[in-house]
Amino acid sequence: MTLDHDTLVLVADGRKALFLRNHGDAQRIDLRTEAHQEREDRKDSDIKTAPAGQSPAPAGTGLGGGTMSEADFHQQEEDRFAKSLAEKVNAMALARAFEALVVVAPARTMGVLRPLWHKEVTARLAGELVKDMTGRPIPDIEALLAGEAAPPA
Repeated sequence: MTLDHDTLVLVADGRKALFLRNHGDAQRIDLRTEAHQEREDRKDSDIKTAPAGQSPAPAGTGLGGGTMSEADFHQQEEDRFAKSLAEKVNAMALARAFEALVVVAPARTMGVLRPLWHKEVTARLAGELVKDMTGRPIPDIEALLAGEAAPPA
């Protein structure tokens, strides 16, 4: 992937986001951290309000109701974090804080971000890579963006 000078790179998942800027050029990527955000993963007891409920029995079947599956509160919080990232990137695009953007995120996070992008973000989107790289060092991210094989996680 070609990464021009001053391209903004967002490396994110549902818990962490890194905003990196390419201080190099298309031939030599040199990513430097501009900002980062991290969401604390709360304990179940802190976010649950009640145990899983009962679903009603279908009318006229004589069958008992079943247990409803419990909501995945951690996933809901990850999705909320991704939505807040989309809002931040949208605001940055409207403020002309970047001319080109590359997003690196796992499929679930990318699926939350894509429909929320403002048209200004979409116009500046230079690339997307569906991969979880938030726990990796910057040289691994640079290697991935340069098209080299990054070491396995």
